[in-house]
Amino acid sequence: MVELTIDGVRTTVPRGTTVLEAARSMGIVIPTLCYDPGLTPYGACRLCIVEVVKGKRSSLEASCTLPAFDGQVIVTNSERVKKARKIIIELLLSTCPTSKKLQDLASNFGVNEVRFKIKDKGCILCGLCVRYCKEQMQSGGIGFVGRGTSRRVGTAFGDTPDECRNCGGCEWICPVCERACTADSLMNGLCGGCQNYAPVETCTVCIGCSESVGARGHKVY
Repeated sequence: MVELTIDGVRTTVPRGTTVLEAARSMGIVIPTLCYDPGLTPYGACRLCIVEVVKGKRSSLEASCTLPAFDGQVIVTNSERVKKARKIIIELLLSTCPTSKKLQDLASNFGVNEVRFKIKDKGCILCGLCVRYCKEQMQSGGIGFVGRGTSRRVGTAFGDTPDECRNCGGCEWICPVCERACTADSLMNGLCGGCQNYAPVETCTVCIGCSESVGARGHKVY
């Protein structure tokens, strides 16, 4: 067992646990895109970054691949972390603006503009589909092709491999396959419509009457 401190709270976790797993076991929400509990951690999207405090200094590291160890001090939601996550979301949106998942993240984190040149590639190279195909389906029919800016997910020579079982798992696990509800009418790569929605307070005793309780009393929809 190892003991570490996350957001000022000491916790003990089994050796080999990652910081992401430790934080989630405490109920702390850390956003992820390339992480899945049934797959090998990859650390591609960097959205799960946390601040690792080391004396008077600190660094930003991906929590999904960061092992927990004794004496570790982690901050999951500092101003530095929040600022970095917003920039990461902007970068991801610039490569895949039609993704519902990314647009939802932008709304949740208050991203009001995308300051990078938008080139819709339809993929953020998170590697979930590649790892799922190899580790869960024991196939390896798809993989990464090319390097640098030409890197993409594909098959050998562009042909459907014999190993492919047509399971559809690659599409199911993809975090950006689902198109945003405003995918065809985005303004500079951003929707932001969900930021205008206010939370609705429902009745304390719900009987399915489709009523809500707000500052001005009951309202029937």
